[in-house]
Amino acid sequence: MVSLVIDRRFRGPPNSGNGGYVCGCLARHVAGDAEVTLRAPPPLERPLDVLTGADGGIELRENDRLLATASATRIDARDIPEVSYEAAEEAVARTPYDEQTHDLPTCFVCGPARGHGDGLRIFAGPLRARAVPGKPVVFAASWIPHGSLSGDDGHVAPEFVWAALDCPTGYCSVGARHLGLKGDETALLGRMAARVDRRPRPGDRCVVAAWPTGREGRKLFAESALLSSDQEVLAIARTTWLLVDRQVQRGAIA
Repeated sequence: MVSLVIDRRFRGPPNSGNGGYVCGCLARHVAGDAEVTLRAPPPLERPLDVLTGADGGIELRENDRLLATASATRIDARDIPEVSYEAAEEAVARTPYDEQTHDLPTCFVCGPARGHGDGLRIFAGPLRARAVPGKPVVFAASWIPHGSLSGDDGHVAPEFVWAALDCPTGYCSVGARHLGLKGDETALLGRMAARVDRRPRPGDRCVVAAWPTGREGRKLFAESALLSSDQEVLAIARTTWLLVDRQVQRGAIA
């Protein structure tokens, strides 16, 4: 039996794994593009079982509790914005959250309380200083992967690519004023699908771009892309976020 233990370093909320990281860990067990649905907060530092379900999909369980499912899918690249590394750096300066206003300041991916080499420190902000009324706002962030993210082949491990593609879609979803969001809502990742074509190496200059694609009630939809500094598309993702109460987001309520 294969097991997964989520180290506390890779938390999103204080007591559960970062959604993108957990999705990426499960995607390792799926050939090709993968889609992962998170069904309950994955606990930290406890052995979790990775199993093959009756339908052939992958399940993450703690005893009889189903935490997540993963299956093969198909995801295509389309309408990916071109974002230079310099423009992404400027967008970071417009990120809407800091250590005082961030709901989850110790999140592995986007937490401003995490140090260099500890968290990914991906702080997405709007590409434009002023939004165009009625138009979706593209968010972007510059990112130079740290050496601790390297896999056995010298490239950034796949689960960290998934993680990098995750939180920026949450930022742009909550920031989607044209979809009726105010910007102060709280949300959790519910589903993520990704395709990884090429993984960067630690030290490479990368760009993460994310943009909202729609809303159905409390479900928010977004897409993201990881780009090289030369605008090559390295990986893409689509996500579904769920609007939740702030205490649910922080894990105080099951």
